[in-house]
Amino acid sequence: MHRFIARQPILDRFERVDGYELLIRPTQEYVWPPASGGSAGIEPLALTSVFTGFNELIDDTRAFVKYPSLEMLDRRVLALSRESLVLEISAAGEPDAQTVKACRELKEAGFTIALEDFRTLGENPLAEFADIIKLNVSASADRAQWLLIRKYRPRGVVFIADGVDTRAQFQAAVQQGYSYFQGQFFLRPQPYATSEVSPTKLVYLLVLGAVTREDINLDDVARTIKHDLALSYKLLRFLNSARFALHSQVRSIRHALLLLGENELRKWIGLISVAALGEGGPPILVAMALIRGAFCEALASLVGEPKRQADYFFLGLLSSIDVLLRRPMRVILGELPIAQDVSEALMGEKSPMRDVLEIVLGYERGNWDECSRLARKMLLSEEKLCDLQLQALRWSHELTRAHEEESAEVKA
Repeated sequence: MHRFIARQPILDRFERVDGYELLIRPTQEYVWPPASGGSAGIEPLALTSVFTGFNELIDDTRAFVKYPSLEMLDRRVLALSRESLVLEISAAGEPDAQTVKACRELKEAGFTIALEDFRTLGENPLAEFADIIKLNVSASADRAQWLLIRKYRPRGVVFIADGVDTRAQFQAAVQQGYSYFQGQFFLRPQPYATSEVSPTKLVYLLVLGAVTREDINLDDVARTIKHDLALSYKLLRFLNSARFALHSQVRSIRHALLLLGENELRKWIGLISVAALGEGGPPILVAMALIRGAFCEALASLVGEPKRQADYFFLGLLSSIDVLLRRPMRVILGELPIAQDVSEALMGEKSPMRDVLEIVLGYERGNWDECSRLARKMLLSEEKLCDLQLQALRWSHELTRAHEEESAEVKA
């Protein structure tokens, strides 16, 4: 069964991932829970499809899933994991007795309950069951939010600020007393602090430049890497890890090229460089860059560009490089010898390559209508997108863990 599921990170005040809200594409066949009269629910959810092996979607964190109707409790939900699942329940309007009863049963069964659309300072019968209250920071005045936090936080309720799409909103929400934050704010470039790259990161930018050339010069790559002993050691340890299962030990960058080939070497050096450039920022940014890179690379063959997989990989990988480096995208691209059409796509210029990036971004955000439109335009199977997104997610998990393990060993 194909599963159209996107995920939106929920971050703490240090911009570490606490969990993901799963954004599930409505379908006609699989509905959870059924609404009154058996018709399709507001947010249909394929129960067995989503919750079988869904841990790979949330990477050992928590899944926030909308439970759209509590008029009748679907007994199947009681068989789900309590540890990694948060049920989001709408608190809009006055709940009836059946809704309160169902919510009490979920709470007594040990589920974590998050109330959304919570707007009143008056008593709400569902509030006694809430572990979390989610407030949209754009939907109500600052004072109203402050009063709600002041009222319920002493009861042990944790607050999530939703719709946080700017740095200013994030900083204001931190001051208000929110514990977690959801929105696009971490993907927005912060005010550019400097026009120069810090010396500790400059070598990684130089290496990235060496491997984004159309014709890679192995001597240039090796020479650049040798400027930083830690980078050279880290790369060789990484390539010699169990992840690659190579038959012989990689002893030099030239040896690595012979074993892996140009495209694979570009990918691994690109991975290590972007991960290093992202140090000090939200780790989720690097993870998302890897997912985008793998997703774009997989789409290359489907759009008739099988020989340009490396370019498509860098298209996704570099899509948030301006946020990582806190420098304008145009300035960064001016320093990287990347292909012209890749550079133009990263700058937002309309092209078939930009369409590939847009479909990846649309899937990431759960913008299903846009995904469908672009899939039709590009003559792609929508079901194939599900498979490619999940493959990219798994690849990102594997590589991130392998890189973290190797980095830890290097530091030790």
